[in-house]
Amino acid sequence: MKIVTLGEIMLRLSPSGQNNRFIQADRFDAVYGGGEANVAVSCANYGHDAYFVTKLPDHEIGQCALNALRRYGVHTDRIVRGGKRLGIYYLESGSAMRPSKVIYDRAGSSMAEADISDFDFDAIMEGADWFHWSGITPAISDKAAEITRLACEAAKRHGAKVSVDLNFRKKLWTAQKAQSVMRPLMRYVDVCIGNEEDAELCLGFKPDADIAGGKTDAEGYKRIFEQMMREFGFEYVVSTLRESYSASRNGWKAMIYDGKEFYVSKHYDILPIVDRVGGGDSFSGGIIHGLLTKPTQGEALEFAVAASALKHTVNGDFNLVSEAEVEALAGGDGSGRVQR
Repeated sequence: MKIVTLGEIMLRLSPSGQNNRFIQADRFDAVYGGGEANVAVSCANYGHDAYFVTKLPDHEIGQCALNALRRYGVHTDRIVRGGKRLGIYYLESGSAMRPSKVIYDRAGSSMAEADISDFDFDAIMEGADWFHWSGITPAISDKAAEITRLACEAAKRHGAKVSVDLNFRKKLWTAQKAQSVMRPLMRYVDVCIGNEEDAELCLGFKPDADIAGGKTDAEGYKRIFEQMMREFGFEYVVSTLRESYSASRNGWKAMIYDGKEFYVSKHYDILPIVDRVGGGDSFSGGIIHGLLTKPTQGEALEFAVAASALKHTVNGDFNLVSEAEVEALAGGDGSGRVQR
């Protein structure tokens, strides 16, 4: 299957050493990642023809980001070169009761300054089975929001399914701005993915559930899913549910609704967390693969939840696990026994 994703890949810099703080750092470890790039890597790992679309500066650091994608089988021939810089984000990994922190340095990046003339979306979407984007992309600039709209229109012209991970980022825009941009884009979306905060801040829907208090009645989510489906005509509404006991231990499950059946996945208790960044993206990659290949939405969701649970055990943004490894965990093999 041909899967296209659109977004920004960035340089991630983290203090060297286990769980070191920014203030302790005299060296930083460098990896590359970003929402839709992470999804593309997951899809490539599952055997799909995954294409990532972005704009990267035409210098060595831009080439490093491109090479990171190529290393894991992502097609990069639709990436445009130009602009002045690659966006950067700094990550301080938390532990126990100390939360992780992210500092962005992405203003004026090549993708944020990209122009609609940089991309031929009819050529990009030709033969595409699926197009995925996230709320981060239109948040980085007004130009990027217009590029996202044009990509969605082209995807629909070429018969591709369109998915969105709502992915609200308060450091990039306000809820008011997000809703003014995101709600009109929902007309193109077939599969809407997000958590309860994303649905409220990006679209104005709030589930009847007390997440902080651990009260996550499925019926509260079902009602809000029904409302979202009625308003926007989605084929599927999907929500992840993270229970954050600490920075080192999370509960993880998800829910999906197709207008008829409301399905809740099994629950994973993830301890210890190695790296939770990219966990939501690994879920998106898993649900795309699942909906393309599994006979039921329940099986698709179980694959996605298992994939994202495994991502929490992998350093870096990318979910470097195989389809077989995900299937094993989804099938109940979570023992972690040495494979010989």
